Amino acid sequence: MSMAPRTDTQSPAHVADRHDLIRVHGARVNNLQDVSIEIPKRRLTVFTGVSGSGKSSPVFHTIAAESQRLINETYSAFVQGFMPTLARPEVDVLDGLTTAIIVDQQRLGADPRSTVGTATDANAMLRILFSRLGQPHIGSPHAFAFNVPTVRASGALTVDRGAAKTRAVKKTFTRTGGMCTRCEGRGTVSDIDLTQLYDDSKSIAEGAFTIPGWKSDSFWTVRVYAESGLLDPHKPIRKFTKREMQDFPYREPTKVKVEGVNLTYEGLIPKIQKSFLSKDKEALQPHIRAFVERAVTFTTCPVCDGTRLSEAARSSRIDGINIADACAMQISDLAGWVRGRDEPTVAPLLTALQGTLDSFVEIGLGYLSLDRPSGTLSGGEAQRVKMIRHLGSSLTDTTYVFDEPTAGLHPHDIQRMNDLLLRLRDKGNTVLVVEHKPQTIAIADHVVDLGPGAGTAGGTVCFEGTVEGLRAGGTVTGRHLGDRTALKETVRKPTGKLPVRGATTHNLQDVDVDIPLGVLAVVTGVAGSGKSSLVHGSIPAGSGVVSVDQGAIKGSRRSNPATYTGLLEPIRKAFAKANGVKPGLFSANSEGACPHCNGAGVIYTDLAMMAGVATTCEECEGKRFEASVLDHHFGGRDISEVLAMSVAQAEEFFGDGEARTPAAHRILGRLADVGLGYLHLGQPLTTLSGGERQRLKLATHMAEKGGIYVLDEPTAGLHLADVEQLLGLLDRLVDSGKSVIGVEHHPAVMAHADWIIDLGPGAGHDGGRIVFEGTPTDLVATRSTLTGEHLAAYVGA
Repeated sequence: MSMAPRTDTQSPAHVADRHDLIRVHGARVNNLQDVSIEIPKRRLTVFTGVSGSGKSSPVFHTIAAESQRLINETYSAFVQGFMPTLARPEVDVLDGLTTAIIVDQQRLGADPRSTVGTATDANAMLRILFSRLGQPHIGSPHAFAFNVPTVRASGALTVDRGAAKTRAVKKTFTRTGGMCTRCEGRGTVSDIDLTQLYDDSKSIAEGAFTIPGWKSDSFWTVRVYAESGLLDPHKPIRKFTKREMQDFPYREPTKVKVEGVNLTYEGLIPKIQKSFLSKDKEALQPHIRAFVERAVTFTTCPVCDGTRLSEAARSSRIDGINIADACAMQISDLAGWVRGRDEPTVAPLLTALQGTLDSFVEIGLGYLSLDRPSGTLSGGEAQRVKMIRHLGSSLTDTTYVFDEPTAGLHPHDIQRMNDLLLRLRDKGNTVLVVEHKPQTIAIADHVVDLGPGAGTAGGTVCFEGTVEGLRAGGTVTGRHLGDRTALKETVRKPTGKLPVRGATTHNLQDVDVDIPLGVLAVVTGVAGSGKSSLVHGSIPAGSGVVSVDQGAIKGSRRSNPATYTGLLEPIRKAFAKANGVKPGLFSANSEGACPHCNGAGVIYTDLAMMAGVATTCEECEGKRFEASVLDHHFGGRDISEVLAMSVAQAEEFFGDGEARTPAAHRILGRLADVGLGYLHLGQPLTTLSGGERQRLKLATHMAEKGGIYVLDEPTAGLHLADVEQLLGLLDRLVDSGKSVIGVEHHPAVMAHADWIIDLGPGAGHDGGRIVFEGTPTDLVATRSTLTGEHLAAYVGA
């Protein structure tokens, strides 16, 4: 840091003022290749680079991880036992760290009892407010909580106070909770449609059951009902007596004898719940999943009308508003209602609640309501909800770490997010942002560009300096910062249409729209305008729609791209055929697994409150397979060497020569098409970002013929250079006969679309209407909407 020459009137620089940099030297986390960088404190630093270049590694897995680990170590061992354990990052020197606050895109828990209100402090404060001011008074804040059941207990309590003083004390305990007893705080109840289980015009003997796999001669299912003695198997079900109609669907487990064998008879509904509904729906075979989706209906709870609350909780009101009404209000309206309360006895509470609600509005989430299930929030919305608690904080000199804070934001909303990032910086904080959007890169004080490629081809610093220096620097990011996609001269003609009529999901206001098929249709609009509600909530089910979202992929650390895409199957068969052995040997989760580490490749040692240690298995040296399996080769490589390849390397390996395997090569080609050429075949799925997960799902669905693809922001997590490749992929999908409907904010995708449906004009109840339908050229020409104005500016019209 350069300093002005000292004059007699200047005091000498204080020794504490020298620590103005966060120094990282020799970082080797993930794919970082001995990276050394110096980040200025109290400035906004943006980390850029192509997808998979290692942007997140210095920020999240090095600086933020070590900061959190050091803070955790300040607590006692007892407290540390309850905290997440973190290992020290692989780095030589980390100097100048401050407290790190991580605001990432991990989605909020999708627990059915978790809402926007419970995920923030807003619901807790509302409950206290109603317990103090609500009329009639029904109890403590617990009485307004839909996660707290009413509990009553009484009995004898034995208290030991020495041999002579032991005595039983009668105790009674009561706690009033606000949980609806019918739906248990979920707001919905599941019901099984009996008409989907059997044909009531037939008897059991005639094969009345329409349940997959229930054949008339099945000893364990159908014959138990037919020969239980409780039902008449030769009588049509519609002619069953009242008693039989009670026993048939609902009877509790009962022992019966069938041909001298003791079996258990139970009603049809509990039987279906145990055999089908207790399993993960995604893991079911397609025909069974279709049956479950057809037979099980989720309906709004008839007792609480979806509010999740007991009748008592709904009866207590403040000026005619109960807590369910308050939670159902749009947050911007609720903020106005709270501002109108004037009660000195709860003034501090009203001030805190007002501050939280105003933060929602300020951050652009005023269109949400507190009763919105947290699992329905997008990654960008979840990240902004996490930001709320930090906006009014008085803390300074902390490090805020953001993971693509503009994800899910319309160009109109990005400026508001930029203002928030600058505000956090101007309070004296260090702000580190991983970002692809040029609008946010432009406001950086300092830029670190990683690359030059992805995976093993990345992990080095290509540029460090100012935004102007980046533009002139010649790196991949610098060259693409000024990218513009021209409007299409000619657009495709639709081959059909998908009609949506009277859509009212969330904030949609009775929307009627025809979504064109056989073209690239893009749904746009500001955040909260109703795009996802239209695409995910209103498109008719059973229309051949394949929804490819950014939700987490189910799987453990043993799951990887090879297992998820089905790629491992042809590879195993090729190895087995070439070596004359069973395919199961070439699975690290089956017969071929190393017996010492059970195919994990590492041995995990739990050290209680300290970070657990994962050491490479000494037997297999991290290769996950038994030694004898690695003696079998295909194309000169063993199975562990194949799983260590990147998609691009494997595509070349299986493409020609003695290792030519067309089935594997096709799957690898699809992975490369979606921009995942840098992923390793054996890389755990748990290490993938939201954008990578979505593209992996897209690659697996691309093999299917026909159909309608619904993509949820496919450019999320994509570098500017990769967007061009994605546009080519979308074109190939449409040209192959598929219809693509994308919810998207990126101007390049809008300009490339054949048809645009723009929702708005605002968010929440200010949106939910179609404000434009037509081609991108017409949208730019009319400039009648916010999207039109930003698209016109983007294409330079």
